[in-house]
Amino acid sequence: MTPLFVLLGALVVVGLFLLLTYNSLVALKTQIEEAWSQIDVQLKRRADLIPNLIETVKGYAKHEKTVFEEVTKARAALLGAKTVEKTAAASDALSNALGRLFAVAENYPQLKANEAFVQLQKELSDTEDKVAYSRQYYNSTVTGYNTRIRMFPTNLLAGMFGFTEKPFFGASEEDRKPVKVSFS
Repeated sequence: MTPLFVLLGALVVVGLFLLLTYNSLVALKTQIEEAWSQIDVQLKRRADLIPNLIETVKGYAKHEKTVFEEVTKARAALLGAKTVEKTAAASDALSNALGRLFAVAENYPQLKANEAFVQLQKELSDTEDKVAYSRQYYNSTVTGYNTRIRMFPTNLLAGMFGFTEKPFFGASEEDRKPVKVSFS
């Protein structure tokens, strides 16, 4: 009778371990999805601000067509991105294009004094801060999840139930290069 209780006790302990481990992996995966959703919301907000910003700048800088096209193309790439890697690359490209747009705006003192432009610039800056925070939160969550599914004995259960590593939201190789600013 005692060996049966020991065996049952061991099965209960193993069962509880499996249950708790599985549930914790599901919870971490759900956190990653929520963190990604926050990034997506902020990127959408940024993309929604851009047409208004371009229209405001266009009124002052009609001959800066290539900058407007670059921003529009980068915005479209961001809205069409489907993976973490493509979204990160598109987001970085959009940030670079917006930097060039603001550099153009520096050449137009009347534009810099325009209340609508100043408000849009402020909202965009606020959104960029939220994007940065959301990226950081997402990457922290991915770190915890990826670490957990690599550790023994959780890695055994993770492999059995199809839990795989998630990608980080990082900068592309192009974005790691020094920024070259030219006003010519």
